[in-house]
Amino acid sequence: MTRAIYRSEVIFAIEHITSIVTLSQASNDKRIVFRLIVQRAKKNYLLLEHFEAYLNYQFWHSVRPRFGFSLKYMTTYKETGVDIDAGEELVRRIKKPVRSTFDKNVLADIGLFGSFYRADFKGYKRPVLVSSVDGVGTKVKVAIELNLFGTVGQDLVNHCVNDILACGAMPLFFMDYYATGTMSVDAAEQVILGFVKACKENHCSLVGGETAEMPGIYAERDFDIAGTIVGVVEEKKIVNGKRIRNGDVLIGIPSTGLHTNGYSLARRVLQSEFSLTDHFAELGCTIGESLLEVHRSYLSCVGPLLAKHSIKGISHITGGGIEGNTMRILPRGLSLNIDWKTWERPPIFKLIQKVGDVPEEDMRRTFNLGIGMILIVSAREADSVLRSLLKMREHPVVMGEIRKR
Repeated sequence: MTRAIYRSEVIFAIEHITSIVTLSQASNDKRIVFRLIVQRAKKNYLLLEHFEAYLNYQFWHSVRPRFGFSLKYMTTYKETGVDIDAGEELVRRIKKPVRSTFDKNVLADIGLFGSFYRADFKGYKRPVLVSSVDGVGTKVKVAIELNLFGTVGQDLVNHCVNDILACGAMPLFFMDYYATGTMSVDAAEQVILGFVKACKENHCSLVGGETAEMPGIYAERDFDIAGTIVGVVEEKKIVNGKRIRNGDVLIGIPSTGLHTNGYSLARRVLQSEFSLTDHFAELGCTIGESLLEVHRSYLSCVGPLLAKHSIKGISHITGGGIEGNTMRILPRGLSLNIDWKTWERPPIFKLIQKVGDVPEEDMRRTFNLGIGMILIVSAREADSVLRSLLKMREHPVVMGEIRKR
C-alpha cells in the first residue's frame, strides 16, 4: 500500500499503538499496520489534534524504527516557519504611514515590483545622485531584549542620511530591508514606523522595502535591518575632501551616544556585569535606555551650513572611530592633530571603558566618544561656522587641525 497519509490523520490511531503492535506481531505484515493506522484515523478524525505532540513523538521513536516504514505527511509553508498571512497583515498596517512620507515625485504606491521616483531636479544645473547602504549592527539585540523596536528604525534612516550628507547631498528616497526568523507583525510594524518617522524628519520618501522571514538563518525573535538611500547634490558642491589643506580646522558636533557602532563590545562589557534595566545616576537612565538613544541626524544643522559656508570635508563618525573615518577624506600627505581633551566624553563611554578595562586605543577605534560628525573648514571660516552652529543651539567644539605628515 502506497497511500500517503497526513500527520494529523494518524494521531488518534497511534494513541492505540499497543493494540496495533499486537495485531501486527501476529500477522508479521507491515501493510496491516499501515492500514490499521489509516482506518483508526478515519474513524476518530475529530479527536486527532488533541494527541498531536505526544503521539507524533511516539510514532517517530517507537513505531517507525520497529516496523521499518516511513510516515509521509503534508507540509505547508507556514509549518516551515514562513507565515504569508502575517506578512500581508504587516503590509496592510504600514501602507498608510508609508504613504505619508511620499513627496510629489513618488509615482507608485507600495506593492509593485519596483518603485518609481520622478527625476525632477529643478534648481540643479548638473545634479549628481549619491547613494549609500548601511545597517545598525548588533544594536538590534538590545532592542530585542528590551522589546523596544521603534528607535532602531530611526537609527537606520538617520545613519544613511548622515552618510550622504557627508558628501554634501540632500536625501531623496529611502528603501529598507527587514529580515527575521519568525515574523512578529507588532515588532516589524514598530521598526517600520521608526523608518517613517525619520524619513519625515529628513524630508525623505520611503518608497519601498523587502520583508524576509528566514527560519534557520535567524533565531525565532531575531531580526536585522538594512537600508539604502539615494540623494542629490550639485556637482560643483560635492564635498569630498579634495580641498582640505594644512592648517584647516576640525569642528566636532556632539553625538547622542553610541549611535550605531561598537555595540558588540558595549554589550559584552556591560551585560557581563549588569542588566539592561539597571539604572545609573551618571547616565540619568537605565543602561538599555542609554544604548538605545537614537542615532541623530545632522541634516537640520549641517544642511544649512552647506548653503552658507565653505565646508571642505565632512566626516560621519561610525565604525573606525574619529581618526579612522576622518582619515578617509584627507588628501595624501595630510594627517590629523586631535586634542582629545577638548570635549567631555559622555558617561556611557566612561562606564564601558571602566567596567571592561577597555584600552584607550580600542575606545578610539571603536566608538565616536561623543562626537558624531566632524566638519573641516579653513581657519578663516571656523569662527563663522561656530557662530552658525551656536545659533542652532548646537554645542560644537574645535577639536584639532589638519597637519602635514
